Amino acid sequence: MSPDDVDDVITRTRFTSDGLVPAIAQQWDTREVLMMAWMTSETLRETLETGRAVYFSRSRGERWAKGDTSGHVQQVREVRLDCDGDTVLLLVEQVGAACHTGDRTCFDADAVTPGGTV
Repeated sequence: MSPDDVDDVITRTRFTSDGLVPAIAQQWDTREVLMMAWMTSETLRETLETGRAVYFSRSRGERWAKGDTSGHVQQVREVRLDCDGDTVLLLVEQVGAACHTGDRTCFDADAVTPGGTV
């Protein structure tokens, strides 16, 4: 991705007043939704430039490169913005667990549908 393309994505992204944008990580081939995290313009830029998912930890107040401590990295295959530019979708190759609990996905709880539980 060229520097101009990176700048274009950053410019089109609508960050909150706190300077954050929600990012959904999805397994690129199975489309399994893995996790949701937050990004700043800096972590989005780093992700676009390096191809590795980098987020912002609100609880720690700092940059967080997925897999730095766990080894469970996310190699980014594609980055998409939604139609409003206020949510980022990362299509990733997940290595190991995506969730901090050690589960493959953060969305592994019982699914609830109108009228009952699946």
